[in-house]
Amino acid sequence: MAKKKNSNKLNYIIFSIFIAFIVGSYFLNFDLGERIGSNFMIFARDMVSILPPAFVLIGLFDVWVSRESIENNFGHTSGFKKYIYAILLAATTVGGTFVAFPVANTLYHKGANYSSIFTYVTAASLVMIPMSIMEASILGVKFTAIRIGVSLPLVIISSIILGNFFSKINYKIPKAE
Repeated sequence: MAKKKNSNKLNYIIFSIFIAFIVGSYFLNFDLGERIGSNFMIFARDMVSILPPAFVLIGLFDVWVSRESIENNFGHTSGFKKYIYAILLAATTVGGTFVAFPVANTLYHKGANYSSIFTYVTAASLVMIPMSIMEASILGVKFTAIRIGVSLPLVIISSIILGNFFSKINYKIPKAE
């Protein structure tokens, strides 16, 4: 516990130094620091607008979706359909990995197996519908189709390998304290 307390203290110190650097940059007209501060504020604004609704939806997902449903569709006995469901769920996830990891944690604690969780997390950064539409409009539908067509089988294969490895060593994700 003392190690975690020291780690938190160090994080606060580092963040305070960062904020002091940004504030000092504005007073000293240090262009690089001002741009870093501006980018940080844009990022912080986006996170404040995305994360609260996303976490409410994750909470509802945790409460409303039964363990049996997750085990049947993402568990060890669900066969290949678990990869299809993981990819479809990932495609609709808004907020990227900031949202994907809490959803993956919920999936794990409700009985999903590792390979479907790895597929979901990886696919969440590959096949988000808004990103794919924007990519297709800029780079072309053919490019997007080839990228997704090549990436998804590799994601599924690597997820199976990692899932088998984690199961073999009997790894368990720790519960939050």
